[in-house]
Amino acid sequence: MRFISPKTDYAFKIIFGSNQSEEILISFLNAIIYEGKNKIKSLTILNPYNPPQIQTLKDSYLDVRAVLDDNSQVIIEMQVASVTAFDKRVVYNLAKTYSTQLGPREGYRHLKPVIAVTITDFEMFENNPDVVNYFSFLNKKKFVEYTAAEMQLVFVELPKFKKSLEELETLVDKWIYFIKETDNLEIIPENLGEVSAIEKALNIANEINLSVEELELLEQRAIMAQDESGKILFAEQKGANALITRLLKKRFGEIPENLKKQLSDLSLEELENLSEEIFDFTNFDDVSNWLINR
Repeated sequence: MRFISPKTDYAFKIIFGSNQSEEILISFLNAIIYEGKNKIKSLTILNPYNPPQIQTLKDSYLDVRAVLDDNSQVIIEMQVASVTAFDKRVVYNLAKTYSTQLGPREGYRHLKPVIAVTITDFEMFENNPDVVNYFSFLNKKKFVEYTAAEMQLVFVELPKFKKSLEELETLVDKWIYFIKETDNLEIIPENLGEVSAIEKALNIANEINLSVEELELLEQRAIMAQDESGKILFAEQKGANALITRLLKKRFGEIPENLKKQLSDLSLEELENLSEEIFDFTNFDDVSNWLINR
C-alpha cells in the first residue's frame, strides 16, 4: 500500500473534509479537543470536498470547517511551514469566523462558540514540551474563564510528538501519529486499524482509492508547499547573511571578496552558529579559521 500524507493541506481536506468524513472528523475532534472523551456526537462539514467539483487548487477550500451538534463551529488548518505572523493569522481567522455568524440586526445572543484547531509541522511554542496546547480567555491572576469565553485555540505541534507505533496508547496518540506518519506506512497497523475512524481515514488515504486527477492535484500541492518552504528558507538565509555581513563590516571594516563568497555559501544553520562566535573574533583571520574548521 502507498498512503498520501495528511500533512499536505489538500490531502488533509480529502481525508477530514469530504462527504464521507463525518465519523473520521468526530473521532479526531473528540481526541484533540476533548482528550478522547466522546463529547461530539454529530457534526455537519461546511464546504465539503467533492471530487467532481474540484477542477483546480484555487477552486477548493483547503481548510476544514464544521458545525457541531451544539451549533458551535470548528475551523481546522494544517500548516507545514512557518510564515511571518502566522500566530496572528490564526487569531484573525478565529475572530473573523466568530464575528461573521451574525446577520444584519441579529442579537449577540445568537453567537455560538468557535474553536480553531491548528496543526503545525513546526514548533510554535519552543519552551513548552506539550504536543497539544489549549488557549482561551482567562483571568490573568485567578485563571478563571471569562463569562463568555466562546473562542478557543487548540494547537498540535507534530515535531514534538516522538512516540513510535508500538508506544501509541490513547486516541490522541493514534490520531497525531496518523497525521505525522501515514505516508511512511506500508500496511494498516493493527493498533491503528482497531479504531474504525482511523481505519476509514487510512483507506481514504490509500493512493489506490484516489483518481488520477486527485493524485495530480496532490502532487501539485506538494510541489507548491515545497516551493513555499524553499522561499522562506532562502529569505531567512539571505537575512542571516546580511546580518553577519553588517556585523563583520562594523567590527573589522570592508570584507575581502574571497570571504564574502565563503559567507554566501553557508547554510542557515552555519550562519546561526557563526553569529554565536562572531564577538569572540578579533580580525578577519579568525573568521577565515572558523570557516576552515567549521
